[in-house]
Amino acid sequence: MNSYGWAPIGRRESSVWVPHSPGDPLPSGAVHVGMDKSGDRLYAGRALHEGDLLPAKINPNHTSAYVCWGGSEHAVDHYEVLCGINVAWQSVHGGCIPPSAVVMGYTADGEKLFMGRAFHDGTLTPGKLQPSHKSLYIPYNGEEVPVDEFEVMIYRPPMTI
Repeated sequence: MNSYGWAPIGRRESSVWVPHSPGDPLPSGAVHVGMDKSGDRLYAGRALHEGDLLPAKINPNHTSAYVCWGGSEHAVDHYEVLCGINVAWQSVHGGCIPPSAVVMGYTADGEKLFMGRAFHDGTLTPGKLQPSHKSLYIPYNGEEVPVDEFEVMIYRPPMTI
């Protein structure tokens, strides 16, 4: 599988997008971003869908990754896993995206997309943060669920001694 060709936009750390196939073990350094109801860890990814490069939710125990688009959750078989980056999470209010937020993709119109996460139905679920919508959308139980209270993934500053 080919890479989508995206690179960080002038940011502080080198991140790596690793092409992944369902059933293969996750690559080393995959970024953990949440937890599902059964206690399975969820990881950060991205995938192309309908012309958008979307943040994806990856559960290594499932046969697909998941994105949300157009009101529904969509299973995707071709995706990339975010690896080799230290992240933190920052609460977002009113759709204001901090400058340290990690760009995860873009819409077909060129709007940057970010990964957010929220507590929902006993899970900590990652999803798509589209600044113009001022909401987080999580792929959950076949639906694209809008969430108003959430965190956005940011670059964790390097530790200094």
